[in-house]
Amino acid sequence: MSRRNILFLMTDQHRVDTLGAYGNPQGTTPVLDGLARSGTRFDRWYTPTAICTPSRASLLTGQAPFRHKLLANHERNVGYLEDLPEGTFTYSQALREEGYNVGLIGKWHTGTEKAPADYGFDGPDLPGWHNPVDAPDYLAYLKENGLPEYAISDRVRGTLPNGGPGNLLAARLHQPVEATFEHYLATRAIEHLERYAEQARSDGTPFFLKLSFFGPHLPYILPDEYFDLVDPESVEMPRSVIETFEGKPPVQRNYSAHWTFDTMPIEASRKLIAVYQGYVALIDREVGRVLDAMDRLGLTDETAVFFTCDHGEFTGSHRLHDKGPAMYEDIYRTPGILRVPGQPAGVVRDEFVSLLDCTATILELAGIDPAPAVDSRSLLPLTSGADVEWAEDVVCEFHGHHFPYPQRMLRNDRYKLVVNPDSVNELYDLELDPDELVNVYGHPEMRPVRDAMLQRLYTLLRERGDNFYHWMTSMYAVGEVAYDPTLSGLDESTYRSPTT
Repeated sequence: MSRRNILFLMTDQHRVDTLGAYGNPQGTTPVLDGLARSGTRFDRWYTPTAICTPSRASLLTGQAPFRHKLLANHERNVGYLEDLPEGTFTYSQALREEGYNVGLIGKWHTGTEKAPADYGFDGPDLPGWHNPVDAPDYLAYLKENGLPEYAISDRVRGTLPNGGPGNLLAARLHQPVEATFEHYLATRAIEHLERYAEQARSDGTPFFLKLSFFGPHLPYILPDEYFDLVDPESVEMPRSVIETFEGKPPVQRNYSAHWTFDTMPIEASRKLIAVYQGYVALIDREVGRVLDAMDRLGLTDETAVFFTCDHGEFTGSHRLHDKGPAMYEDIYRTPGILRVPGQPAGVVRDEFVSLLDCTATILELAGIDPAPAVDSRSLLPLTSGADVEWAEDVVCEFHGHHFPYPQRMLRNDRYKLVVNPDSVNELYDLELDPDELVNVYGHPEMRPVRDAMLQRLYTLLRERGDNFYHWMTSMYAVGEVAYDPTLSGLDESTYRSPTT
């Protein structure tokens, strides 16, 4: 395959069910729905971990979080690394070495001291976890175009357990659409495409451009047109809003209190969901501007296009907001679309794939050996529509956000297992209970399923080198072990393999 241009469209904290391509009836994502129809839609696309920095570092390196060790967002870091170790492989540097133009417009959030330029990216430096509305380049954009600066009203927030004001969840933005940070990002992306296209025509230099929106991450701050786009009365509340947390880890109830769900009336919750969908619609509009520019510049037939996000968002599901130590589908299953020139349109795949797999795919599209992306597998064989042998399940991990909280998850065709060392484990039958309301881990009739999944997760973690498996060795029925789990070397006969 010749070296492809690559456009990588990424959002932040994006629920899969906001897209029409994944079943949303509102009709607010025509551009992304069209992209799905023209390429491959992945219906079981998962994030390796539902938190920004670790998932973005996994995309950059092709390594699972436990391996690259960038395990938390620096704003609330609890002692983990804040930058990738020196010498870590990244796709961006590999692309640079192969002669690509490499650009990043938008959210970075993949290190504290190191910026995108340290990894070979062109583009304005835009640090932070949400729209940096005080960034010099954005302020210059507003001034150049005679646009008003950021101002908000109609704030939506609840009340914290200690009586203080809750986190800002949404607000009305007093700027026209052309002044929004989303419009600014799309404009800068189009400018990069124009420069890259000109150089490609001049000397054949291929490009990789990542447009990374900070939204629809909360708080949802939108101008009138999108703040009021979706009628709250048309919003169907998630079925998991009846969550009781019975038989589940207590941390979930604590997080619900932190995110103040029960302190707001149901009308506020409906409005929040409506505004969130409006935020997705605004981003869809801006993606459309970028794809139109690709057409105008004659790049569409030469450029592979990805669309995905770093992780999902609760938005009221399970009486939660944001993300956190609860490995529900709402934040782990995400949208994933890939259009490759020359591959068939309208392909739908149900294999378990991961954001991690984008790294090897990017490298293969560029004609680069994907082997250094050790936890990644190219998606290109799936975009052909052919039968492909693939993994029957997916492993995800979490390490904490406001505090250390290690979890591991195994998801297969029907069941999900979550191991919580501090508390009760979770097992969900997603065929009978798609909203994950009933934890059946302790049900006697589920013991065969539970034990099989524990053994499978244990085996996969050992194969990957994820030391979380050591906890499982002594706590669960993981089967025979052929090593000394004390790691002392003093009791080898006790743990000798039955075959020796």
